[in-house]
Amino acid sequence: MTIMPPQHDHDIGAVLQPVDRARGLPNRFYTSADTFEREKDAVFARNWAGIGFAKDLPEPGHARPVEFAGQPLLMVRDRAGTVRVFDNVCRHRGMILVEQAGPIRGAIRCPYHSWCYDLDGALKATPHVGGPGHNAHEGIDRATLGLREVRSHIWRDIVFVNLSGTAPDFADAHAALIARWADFDHPLTFAGPDSAFSLDIATNWKLAVENYCESYHLPWVHPGLNAYSRLEDHYNIEQPGAFSGQGTHVYRQLEGAGGQRFGDAPGLPGKWDTAAEYIALYPNVLLGVHRDHSFAILLEPHGPERTVEHVALYYHDAADAGEERAELREKNAAQWKTVFEEDIFVVEGMQRGRRAAGFDGGRFSPVMDSPTHLFHHWIASQFADADG
Repeated sequence: MTIMPPQHDHDIGAVLQPVDRARGLPNRFYTSADTFEREKDAVFARNWAGIGFAKDLPEPGHARPVEFAGQPLLMVRDRAGTVRVFDNVCRHRGMILVEQAGPIRGAIRCPYHSWCYDLDGALKATPHVGGPGHNAHEGIDRATLGLREVRSHIWRDIVFVNLSGTAPDFADAHAALIARWADFDHPLTFAGPDSAFSLDIATNWKLAVENYCESYHLPWVHPGLNAYSRLEDHYNIEQPGAFSGQGTHVYRQLEGAGGQRFGDAPGLPGKWDTAAEYIALYPNVLLGVHRDHSFAILLEPHGPERTVEHVALYYHDAADAGEERAELREKNAAQWKTVFEEDIFVVEGMQRGRRAAGFDGGRFSPVMDSPTHLFHHWIASQFADADG
């Protein structure tokens, strides 16, 4: 009879050790429904997490329901054009207000008893609340019964929320990355459906972050990319408590059949002529910047073993959204989709590997894996802090 070794569930203190001695997160962080539930509060609620793109609310009056970390949320572009996030529930009996993305005609109306809210969340109508034909009652103060607004912030077209309301202001929490990429602080242009796609992957969201953080896997997983942007051309990027990733000194612009290229971001210093950076902004946003375009990936967790990656490509020159660049945009999107799809077997394989009872979290290359270890360290710290 074969006796399986005990499941390794070392104390997260082992994750908090320096990279040359640390072990990775225990298996339960990738497979346990209970740990995933705790993660909703310890990781997602207490920090600035990405839930959507402002591009998906193209005009005032557009709304988009989102479920994130177990919370029903509603992204709305109000009449002034400001994107806001509310609980997607009526203040009367807690009914879900909006089921489908699209324009709101007039007001946000509860389908249960027709309580109506303006796009700024204010409660505007309470039909028959005081009895048939009586649409007001002294016990119902509309001024105090507007939709509960969730703290939100938009950066690089990503809609971030802080569900707990306790995180530092976004500009303070992520000042280091904002400063690092100040050269790209210009309007981004989303060109439409040919610049977005999603991937549904059988893996824990954290494995997608871990894989994105490091360049160590490039020679074996991305041979086409590695053919010109070699392992030795890359460098680690590390900001404890906020982000980690990789950069390359060799970025080659995509060209169309007639030699067309996308336009550069205005006023870029020369260091970006051949450089690019790829950063995981904790917890669930993956970002890439290049001289001529950028991208963002939002990781949407669906339980401990499934993640949907929402990818959006943006251009720095508004002219690149035109029809004359459509073929080049399609080529660019296809190229990135190929790269991201090449990672699927890796993250799904690691996910299946987390079912091995004898796996002890693994070890890190002190040189190549430090961005990934930094993310493990951050996750372990979030749980430790939440536990008090």
